[in-house]
Formats: sequence, C-alpha cells, structure tokens
Amino acid sequence: MILYSGHEEEDAHHTEGVAFMLSHEAQNALISWEAAGPKIIYVSFKTKKENIKLNIIQCYAPTNDKDGETKEDFYNKLQTLCDKLKEKDMTILIGDLNAKIGSDNRGYEEVMGRQGLGKMNENGEMLADFCAFNNMIIGGSVFPHCRIHKATREQKIK
Repeated sequence: MILYSGHEEEDAHHTEGVAFMLSHEAQNALISWEAAGPKIIYVSFKTKKENIKLNIIQCYAPTNDKDGETKEDFYNKLQTLCDKLKEKDMTILIGDLNAKIGSDNRGYEEVMGRQGLGKMNENGEMLADFCAFNNMIIGGSVFPHCRIHKATREQKIK
C-alpha cells in the first residue's frame, strides 16, 4: 500500500509530494493517515504498548533560498499537525528538512548534539526552534557519524 501526499489534480506532473510505502504488517497496524498539503503526510500505527500510538510525520521542507513566508507556512502546517498528536504517543519526524544545523549547539543543547555539519543556516534555526517547542530531538546530531553519512547532498556554489 502506498499513501501519497502531493498534487491533487489528475493531470499534474509529480514534481512534489511525500509518501509512505507500507508492508502488510504496517497495513495491519495502521490506524489513520492524513495529508497536510503536498509536502507533509502523517501516519499513525498501533503499538504493542496499550494506549500508545506511533506517529510518523514525513515531510519535504522548503529550501533555504525560499522566502520567509513559504517557510513559515510550512512550519505552521507542521505545527498544526503536531498539535493534534498526544504527547504520550511516540512521534517521529522524518524527511528532507533542507536544514543545516551545524555543530555548535549552544542554546539548543536539549534539542541537538554536536555532530552536525558546518554552521547553522536559517532553515536549521527554524528546525531547531520547532524541535525545542515540541520537545523533539534531532537524532542524527547526537551520535558521531562518518562525514559522508551526515548529509544526503551538499550543493557546491560556483
């Protein structure tokens, strides 16, 4: 089963969107799912723990060169979705957040470790603020990794 959030028009090119591909086991545990626009999708699963769900949010954030309004709109939609989720449930945020958080975690010690790359950019600050507000941790920044495993792609500016 594939759950997709993207263009709603039938003849639209698939130039944006996020999705989940569910195994049979995941399909059996699926409670609900919701598309929150073309770049955010959420699924909720039953767990073996009574009254605790696993929520996974998959998203594709605007790149750092997009205007502030586009970025704020994205994070507002993400926050609206998170506000619906219960704090006792486990929530995991995954996706391409187009953020560089850097290795200087001063002011964000509760949110991130010191294993990021480079210097924090505007998107990194927005992500760190979002995580701080929602009591989330940027997991990839906590443990050491080889440099090649720290980023999926770095664009070289000429």
